Amino acid sequence: MSKDSGLKPDDFPIEADKNELKTHKGEPVASAESEKIADQIAERLNEHAHQEEQDRWSA
Repeated sequence: MSKDSGLKPDDFPIEADKNELKTHKGEPVASAESEKIADQIAERLNEHAHQEEQDRWSA
């Protein structure tokens, strides 16, 4: 993943694999200091993406 490219809707859900964050296709996105932090980040990213999708439908 290049520095200027961000996450796209088709990258979700994000999954935590030990301390690595990956797209549902297995492409690495980022790494965290611990497995617990990676899990928390993935959960928050997925919740945020879900909320954005809900906002699009309700607009």
